Amino acid sequence: MPMLLTREEVMSLLDMATCIDVVEKAFAELADGTAVLPLRIAIRPPDGLALYMPAYLEGLGALACKVVTVYKKNPARFGLPTTIGKVLLQNPETGEVTCIMDGGYLTAVRTGAASGVATRHLARKQEGQVAGVFGAGVQARMQLWAMAEARRLSSAIVYDVSGEAADAFIAEMSPKLDLEIRKAASPDEVLEADIVCTATSSPTPVFDGSRLRPGTHINGIGSHTPDARELDTEAAKRSRLVGDSREACLGEAGDIIIPIEEGAFGESHLYAELGEIITGRKPGRTGEEEITLFKSNGLAIQDAAAAKVVYDKALEAGVGTEVTL
Repeated sequence: MPMLLTREEVMSLLDMATCIDVVEKAFAELADGTAVLPLRIAIRPPDGLALYMPAYLEGLGALACKVVTVYKKNPARFGLPTTIGKVLLQNPETGEVTCIMDGGYLTAVRTGAASGVATRHLARKQEGQVAGVFGAGVQARMQLWAMAEARRLSSAIVYDVSGEAADAFIAEMSPKLDLEIRKAASPDEVLEADIVCTATSSPTPVFDGSRLRPGTHINGIGSHTPDARELDTEAAKRSRLVGDSREACLGEAGDIIIPIEEGAFGESHLYAELGEIITGRKPGRTGEEEITLFKSNGLAIQDAAAAKVVYDKALEAGVGTEVTL
């Protein structure tokens, strides 16, 4: 009998520290060749987009498929969110469906967790660093949470085109993380940070890459189509560039594709996949002055790893509803 887990139940079971650890293992499996990661399947009904994202992780024993839909008319027509996600988890030994869980919160946490892993391996090691976040939405919150798990921060800076959104971000995240957070008046103020994250919906660069300070680490999160980018050519060019997946970066990430099309650099400028850094196949940061950049596109292995740990914790805690199909 499969188990059903609601959004509230997933929220009670999945914390950022645990998610960072299992997502790190997932990226290592991808590098080691024990992960199966097919290309995501996209179907476009008349009013929306449906994405099917399967993955298998041999080491973690995680076999899953996430279904994500984007229907822009949902709020007005049906009172539903624009984006809806569900994850189906299977027993890899029998193929049996063991759990169906809400995927919205899980997706947000696992996306933050990838940046937490990248920060762990690419940012400078010293304590007391400052984090800077572009954007003040749900994902920006997860990004700051993950960076605070990966490094002991002294403070944070947030910038959003909506001052009210930035105020709400500070009101929620400062007590949650016990961290001083200040609102930036301009994008340049965010670049005072040691670790910078872009988590916006902007289709154009959100800061001037020539102003990046030596030693900065960047997590590029928001843009995920070939014609959109949060990072300009100068930011990408100046950085040691690491991606979650070479295939995804060169096929989907405008932050990388556009500079290549401009002739600013070639595909070889994409130095490594994150899993290669984790497993020691390639070194990460090579000096305190080096600028490092992690480009995240979002991979189904992250969903599979997170879903498996949620399910295991649900069994342990006696959470969820079993149903007969």
